[in-house]
Amino acid sequence: MTRPALRILSLGAGVQSTTIALLAAAHVLPPLDAAIFADTGWETEEVYAHLDRLENEVFKPSGTPLYRVSAGHIRDDALDPARRFASMPLHIRNPDGGDGLLRRQCTDQYKLTPLKRKVRELLGYPHPYSVPRGLHAETWIGISRDEFHRARDSGVQYLSSAFPLLYLPGAADGRGGWTREDCLRYLRTHGWATTPRSSCIGCPFHNNGHWRHLRDTQPKAWADAVAFDRAIRAGNARGNARGKPLLGKAYLHRSRRPLDEAPIDRVTAHEWTRKQTDLFTQIADTEMEAGCSPWSCRASRK
Repeated sequence: MTRPALRILSLGAGVQSTTIALLAAAHVLPPLDAAIFADTGWETEEVYAHLDRLENEVFKPSGTPLYRVSAGHIRDDALDPARRFASMPLHIRNPDGGDGLLRRQCTDQYKLTPLKRKVRELLGYPHPYSVPRGLHAETWIGISRDEFHRARDSGVQYLSSAFPLLYLPGAADGRGGWTREDCLRYLRTHGWATTPRSSCIGCPFHNNGHWRHLRDTQPKAWADAVAFDRAIRAGNARGNARGKPLLGKAYLHRSRRPLDEAPIDRVTAHEWTRKQTDLFTQIADTEMEAGCSPWSCRASRK
């Protein structure tokens, strides 16, 4: 493959992508031509504050433009009968009492589509113009060694995927590539210990630890998620308006109970396992579940 015309960070604004941004600004990694944040419109206030800090303290001083792109507001679209809605992976209680899960289309619609649109624009070939064969951008994606199985190519001829954390030397265990804990250690050392996890407020893939954190520390966001959970019980507004209601009932929590009644104080086996590790690494409870990535959604981690 020819050399990329642009080197672009797919910025999730979470731990791994923030680490890459800092490493590039510090010249540990090659410089970036741009960073792109695909905004669903429904992140927590702390994520948007973190994004502003990154722009002002990292990207602007290094001369790297940060583009915030969007395909709409995912919460508003779900509740607006006039808007097309790319379905979230809502947990379904079927009429026969069985469990189901709606097909996940939100990552493609609200993350990948606006990001790819911006890359085409930066390459000089916005839709509907065809990008010439051989012209491409290299997209840096924040995947650490402990989740290397999520690394895959974009499948788009004008985008090649790169995973710089997988090849960095200097991991604490002496092996090649950085783990999430290596990233957290680097962030703490450089004044970014409060880096949040990036994901929609009402993502159905949140684990109990995240729901507890939202309830106990961000009451406004928690109330928003609870209200949304009630509003989508019969599915999205457009489907209902067109006489195609959901067969069954939809919920944000995997227990398929109303969010404010769900057993979020129960610590799952996965959390207990992580807590044993975290006695040594001091990873916060809210970091037990990683955030939403445009290229590889972390899906239903328990």
